[in-house]
Amino acid sequence: MNFFNTSFFATLLGFHPPDRVFFMDFAWKHNRRFNSYSEYFKNYFGERVQKVAIDAGFTCPNRDGTVGIGGCTYCNNDAFNPSYCTPEKSITQQIDEGIKFHAVRYRKATKYLAYFQAYSNTYASLKKLEKIYTEALSYPGIIGLVIGTRPDCIDDEKLDFFKTIAKNHYLIIEYGIESCYNRSLQSINRGHTFEQSVDAIEKTAARGIFTGAHMIFGLPGESREEMLKEAEILSNLPLNNIKLHQLQIMKNTEMAEKYKNDPSSFSFFKLEAYIEFIIDFLEKLSPCIVVERFAGEAPPRFLTGPGWGLIRNDQIVQMVEKRLKERNTWQGRLREK
Repeated sequence: MNFFNTSFFATLLGFHPPDRVFFMDFAWKHNRRFNSYSEYFKNYFGERVQKVAIDAGFTCPNRDGTVGIGGCTYCNNDAFNPSYCTPEKSITQQIDEGIKFHAVRYRKATKYLAYFQAYSNTYASLKKLEKIYTEALSYPGIIGLVIGTRPDCIDDEKLDFFKTIAKNHYLIIEYGIESCYNRSLQSINRGHTFEQSVDAIEKTAARGIFTGAHMIFGLPGESREEMLKEAEILSNLPLNNIKLHQLQIMKNTEMAEKYKNDPSSFSFFKLEAYIEFIIDFLEKLSPCIVVERFAGEAPPRFLTGPGWGLIRNDQIVQMVEKRLKERNTWQGRLREK
C-alpha cells in the first residue's frame, strides 16, 4: 500500500549541471521542485478527487478535563470549518451539502474523500467510530477517509478497525504533532508529548495506513534552528504527508489573550522570511514526504495580531516555487542519508 519508494536516493548519484535538475529522477515523478500534494493525488487516483469536510461532533481530551481544559491555546475551530459543517446535521447530510458546495468550483470531481477535521476524530468509543465512518463510506462517491486526530486518541483496537477500512479504501490519519519539543507542547496546552506522536505514527504505519502530520512554525520560545531541526526529526518517521502552518493568532483564544497582555513574547514570520525558511526546511525534509500545505489560511475576521494581508495559499505556493527555482534547490537536497 505504500506509494513511496524510499530507495530512490540511488538515482541522485549522477552529476547534473547546476542550472539543470532532472526532477523525473525523483520518486514523485513530476517537474515541480517539491513532492506536491496535488500531483500526488493525480498520480494516485488518476482523476480529480475532492475532500468534503465533516464535523461529527467530537471534542478533545484537553477540553473535557481528561488531560486538560480549555483546549489548545491557539485553537478556534470555527476559523477553518466550512459553513455547512455542523454536528447537528447527520454525516450523510453534511456530505450531501459539501458535494453541492464544491460542485461550483470543482465540477470535474466525481469522487470524494470524507474529511473529518474538526477536533479529535478518534476520541470516542470504537462502536461510535464504526457507526460514523461506516455511514460516511456508504455514501455514493465517497472512496476514502481523511481523519484528523491527536496521538493520544488512538489505540490498538481502533487502529485494527482502521486497518480493515484501509484494505479497500483510501485512508489517512493526520496527527496534530504541532511541535517536536515537549516544552512547546506544554506551553500551548496540547496535553500530549512528542513521544506519543512518534508512537502513534509508527503504530499506524505498521498497519499499512497512511499517516499525516500537522506542524506549526513560530511557537513562542522556538528558535529558527530548532524549527529547521524538525525537518530531520520528522524525516525519520514513517510519514506520508505533512501540513506546514505559520503561527496565527485567532480571536477568542487563550493565545490571543496572552498576545494582548505580552506581545513581546511572540515573534512572527514576515512573509519573505517565511518563504526562505520553508525552502530551508524543504531542503532537509525527506523527498518521500508529500507536502500538502506550506501555510495556514483563515478568514480575516478570525485573525488578530500581525499577518500577511489577503494573500492566499496558492500565491504562497507560487512564491515558494519561484524561490526554489531561483536558489536552484529542491525538497530533500540537503537531506542526510
